[in-house]
Amino acid sequence: MSSIDQETGQAVEYDDTAIRFLEVLWGEGYLSPGGPDEVDRVLDGVEIDGKRVLDLGCGAGGVTLHIARTYRPAAITGFDVEAPVIAHARDAAARQGLAGVSFVQAPAGTLPFFDGSFDVVFSKDALVHVADKLAVFREIYRVLSPGGVFAGSDWLISHDGEPSQDMKAYLAAEGLSFGMASAATYLTAMAEAGFVETRAESRNQWYREVARQELSRLQGTLHSAAVAAVGEAYVAKNIRTWTAMQKVLDSGEHCPTHLRGIKPMRRDA
Repeated sequence: MSSIDQETGQAVEYDDTAIRFLEVLWGEGYLSPGGPDEVDRVLDGVEIDGKRVLDLGCGAGGVTLHIARTYRPAAITGFDVEAPVIAHARDAAARQGLAGVSFVQAPAGTLPFFDGSFDVVFSKDALVHVADKLAVFREIYRVLSPGGVFAGSDWLISHDGEPSQDMKAYLAAEGLSFGMASAATYLTAMAEAGFVETRAESRNQWYREVARQELSRLQGTLHSAAVAAVGEAYVAKNIRTWTAMQKVLDSGEHCPTHLRGIKPMRRDA
C-alpha cells in the first residue's frame, strides 16, 4: 500500500513503517528475504574484489553494506527510486563508516549513470516493480562495462498470461506495484538487450519453506516485536498477505528466481 512522502510529495511503497516491519522479519537494512546468505548465493562465482558495483533497487541498504564489507569492491553505489529507503541506507552507511559506498535516489526510468560505469550490477528482488523488463535490462546493459556481469534475483511468476485467482488474491493483498513475469520473459529481455550466457534458476522450493517459517514467526515469536514496531493492524495485514503468498508458493506459481547474464567484450575493429 502506497503512502505519500512528506518531503517530496511523491507516492512511496516502502515508507518508514514498511522498513521497520521488514527489518523485524528480515534483519536491519533488508527489504527482501534470505539475508546475507541469499545475497552470497546470488553472487556465487562473481568477481567483486576491486570492481565497481551497482546495487540496483538497493532499498534500505542492507545488501549494499554487506557487499561493501564482505567483497571489497573498489566502490559500490546503491540506487533506488524511493527517498525514505535511501535516507535509511545513508544513515546506516554513516554509522558503519564504510569507505567507497554511496547512495543515489532518482525517478524511475533512465539510470543516472554514464555508459560503462560499473563492472557488476546486482539487484535483489527489485525488478519486479518494473513492468517493462526489456527497458530495464537495456539500461543495466548500458551502464555495465564490456565483460561486466549482471547478477540478481527477482520475484517471478511461473507462466505468462492470466494469473490464477490465488495469485490475483496475493497481489491484491500485497498492494504493491508488482509487474510479475515469467523466466522466459526475463531471459528473452536479457538476450534482446544484448546479454549472453543468460540463465535463470528457480528458488521456489527454498522460499516456499522460508516463507512458511516467516508466517509462523509473525504469528508467534516475532509477533510482539512486530506489533511494537508497526502496530497490530499492520501486522495483521501482513499475516493475511503471507497466508495468501503461501498458496502461490506451494502451487509453484510464485517462483523467486536467480538471474545471471554477461555483457560481451567489445569485438576487435
